Amino acid sequence: MEVEKKKRNHTRSLWSSCCSNWNSKKSSIDEIDLDNSSNPRVMKERPGWKGAKYILGNETIERIATYGMQGNFLVYLLNVFHLSQVGAANIISLWIAVSNLIPMIGAIISDAFLGKFRTIVLASIGTLVGIVIITLTAWLPQLHPPTCNHHQVCVAPTSFHLSILIFGLSWLAIGTGGIRPCAIPFAIDQFDTNTLEGKKGASRFYNWYYTTQTFVMLINATLIVYMQNKNWVVGFGTLGLLMLCAIIIFLVGKSAYFFISAEGSIFSGIAKVIVAAYKKHQLQFPSKEGECVYYDPPLEDVKALKMPLTKELRCLNKAAMIQDNEINPEGRVTNTWNLCSIQQVEELKCLIKIIPIWASGFLGAIPIVQQGIFPITQALKMDRHIGSFEIPAPSCSIVTLITIAIWLLFYDFFVQPALAKVTKQVEGIKSLQKIVIGNIFSILVMVSAGLVEWYRRNMAISNTYGTKPISAFWLAPQYIMLGFCEVFLLIGYIEFYNSESPQKMKSIGNSLHYLMLACSSYAGVLVINIVNKVTQRNGGKGWLNNDINVGRLDYYYFLISGLGAINLVYVIFCAKRYRYKVVVKAEVADSI
Repeated sequence: MEVEKKKRNHTRSLWSSCCSNWNSKKSSIDEIDLDNSSNPRVMKERPGWKGAKYILGNETIERIATYGMQGNFLVYLLNVFHLSQVGAANIISLWIAVSNLIPMIGAIISDAFLGKFRTIVLASIGTLVGIVIITLTAWLPQLHPPTCNHHQVCVAPTSFHLSILIFGLSWLAIGTGGIRPCAIPFAIDQFDTNTLEGKKGASRFYNWYYTTQTFVMLINATLIVYMQNKNWVVGFGTLGLLMLCAIIIFLVGKSAYFFISAEGSIFSGIAKVIVAAYKKHQLQFPSKEGECVYYDPPLEDVKALKMPLTKELRCLNKAAMIQDNEINPEGRVTNTWNLCSIQQVEELKCLIKIIPIWASGFLGAIPIVQQGIFPITQALKMDRHIGSFEIPAPSCSIVTLITIAIWLLFYDFFVQPALAKVTKQVEGIKSLQKIVIGNIFSILVMVSAGLVEWYRRNMAISNTYGTKPISAFWLAPQYIMLGFCEVFLLIGYIEFYNSESPQKMKSIGNSLHYLMLACSSYAGVLVINIVNKVTQRNGGKGWLNNDINVGRLDYYYFLISGLGAINLVYVIFCAKRYRYKVVVKAEVADSI
């Protein structure tokens, strides 16, 4: 025992000495301007709004172009490509799913290799290529099926038609997958968030970003949909011109941008923690915590946030336990696959802890990812007239956008300050609480949609006036609740990922939001196909029949609400067990 104590004390003394030597060395931060010169110059000051305004302008126009392709695409597939409702729903769901899946790959490429600027430029070009291809499918008769004849006999698309269509959608997915995870982080890079002015600037950018998001969706749900319904070539071609303008605006601001270099393989640090913990899995923790020595060097950036060692997922702590000959006299680790820092261990813990909450969005977000599918088919069977003007079916979603805009303003000015006084928290309520509330609204959306569809279907069957027996304003309640669902659920998840992700993995953390939406889209496709297959057995007409007056879309809505209720129980269970990340500002080296 005496020998062990002497050895442990010697190790602690050696490590303390090494930390002292390490801390005396000046650290460098790789914040560089990636211009065309061979020697990138160090940027001392961040431009703030001087650079961010170009990114915001680019993002606003780019979202009009990309979201403008999605908003009315179901009608395009039904009327131009003559697809069935289920076939069109599957294509759109898979397209949205892939578009939300690729941002994870885009984030890795950006953070590890290309950097945010180059990734956005290349991805924007890919998006433009995709829009051009889709425009060609509407323009050239050889790329889409012929128009239905007078007897309403429609020719199905050929494999060639579908191949070109999917090729264009693939380019769109690749492009948006590179832009989405990089745009907001690149804009925030323009502000020095270690200063009060920088924090205010970053906060203002978030506010303007969400404000322009509502503006974008309003434009897409009204003007863009109207243009597309009049002429698909003009509608899609306009989006292509807007995307070209977005690229030009982004490149014009290059001289004003602040660049941060890519850091290399980010996931190698995660792999090292797993390997080191596995190699030391037979080690036993001492009975007294103070007897164990952990590797805790100062961070390279002394202004960064340091995470203290926690007892959660304690088996991973072994990766930071110092053993003989793992540190040389200069204080460096002899083998980084045998010994990792506390910071590396806690970063991995953050990612592992996020996964259960992240998975809860698969079912909860289905009403959001499918809002451009079945609600539109409902609206097509309803009276959408205001006087002599007929509202396009996809434009009914404007109710959701108005709800979001009004509630965000009301929440920021009145609700959040009131909640902050009660909860003693600046944000009013925590991100997980917002997620729980969002899941409740997700259930209410489907219940409301099911009740309205049940009533609409009964009226359509008993009414002799045809396909539009009731007003489309009956859809307003579900669209209003969908707005509340988006505000609480999506913003809750975004805040959660940004606050709980490791500091150097913010782009990857931001991409988890889109990956969640991708999984939600895939979950929706799976449910659609299972429901369609089961309800068509033994000659059944199916719940999701092309003619929703024959099908039972209301039953499908009630099924999704039931799955949402089960998911709500899971979300509450995970939220109660979750412990928020703890950080401290690492001004000086921590001593052991």
